[in-house]
Amino acid sequence: MINLAKYAGMKICAAVSGGKDSMALLHYLNTHSNEFGISLSALNCDHKIRGAVSANDSEFVKKQCAELNIPLTFFEWEYGGERTESAAREWRLGCYKKVIELGADAVATAHHLNDNAETVLFNLARGSGLSGMKGINDCGKIIRPMILCTREQIDRYIIDNEIPYVEDESNFTDDYTRNKIRHNVLPELENAVPNAVKSIYRFSRIASEYEEYFDNLVNGVINKTSFGAEISFCNEKVVFKHAVLKALNLVKCGLRDYTSAHLESLYNLQFSENGKRLEFLGLTAYKEGNKIVLTETAEDCLCKEVAFKNYRSDYYCGRYFKICKTEGVSGTKTLRFDFDKIPETAVIRFMRAGDKFTKFGGGTKSLGDYFTDKKIPSRIRNKIPLIAVGEEILAVGGVEISDKVKITDETKNIYFLICAD
Repeated sequence: MINLAKYAGMKICAAVSGGKDSMALLHYLNTHSNEFGISLSALNCDHKIRGAVSANDSEFVKKQCAELNIPLTFFEWEYGGERTESAAREWRLGCYKKVIELGADAVATAHHLNDNAETVLFNLARGSGLSGMKGINDCGKIIRPMILCTREQIDRYIIDNEIPYVEDESNFTDDYTRNKIRHNVLPELENAVPNAVKSIYRFSRIASEYEEYFDNLVNGVINKTSFGAEISFCNEKVVFKHAVLKALNLVKCGLRDYTSAHLESLYNLQFSENGKRLEFLGLTAYKEGNKIVLTETAEDCLCKEVAFKNYRSDYYCGRYFKICKTEGVSGTKTLRFDFDKIPETAVIRFMRAGDKFTKFGGGTKSLGDYFTDKKIPSRIRNKIPLIAVGEEILAVGGVEISDKVKITDETKNIYFLICAD
């Protein structure tokens, strides 16, 4: 039923809900674990969406694992917030990550050929790009041993081996889009085109290969920054759009509500005048020279200024900003300054009208003009933490310190200001 050779010698933790698919997976892995030297454990997640029913399902899984002598890690939703299907999925992925951190080589889920077909058809219907056609793949340390098994094969395996399981009543309703595809679309498609599920799988593997090719192709087009991501000018529309899809996920992980119209507008933004911007889905895209810059849309900063002498945090209003006696870390810029030259009245804040800055080495000008000289885009100027006394700026985080706090032969206390470059 499953080729376990590639998982030989691994510590595999099976994600088990108690349903037919996951119980078939658990049974097969347990039956063949000695043959392939697999160390088997299981995990179960109770997200409490179905109340007492899901609690009973978890009790069933605990009982089955105890009878089979399979170690089980149990997770129970203990957080506030709305328990949606999407939120539950993200929480489950977090649970998978935890068991991997505890020593599992991989988490095995029970996704199969029909699940893959449902995913491809669902993404196709909602206008997904090539990435949505990949279907369900192994993803890092999350593996899908049953991905080549059909729904019918799993049902037969359950019957032949008399494997107990619980039914999720929500699977029998058409309340969810996936269920409608499962109950109505796939059966009719199989009737019209025999073995359609297997053919869709072959198509999804081809799409996955193309996706991998384009991923490699756009690596030199995208640059991740501390403020978001940059996409170099690219006249090839298909390459540019693929780069945008990767960049969107870098800026806002999990973003899914984009449309082909968004991608088209971003492509056309390349040919607009410099400085033009496009706002969408909580993001802002800017045309800057020969690139498009993507960043989360800036909100009006409501944070209050913080007294410099009392500052003990590593962050200021979401920006990495640390004052200490040690050097910085990768991805940051470290500025050295004379701690004793910082007045008691100094504060940490963002840019204000009237600010002036005395550059390292001398020469005073408005902070705005200084930023212009340094070619710092206006979109990020109000996001750079500053050390200030009144309108006098003593340090610009990640950029430069003022000549007024530089280190000299008389300096006794050298401190470091570490901020995103």
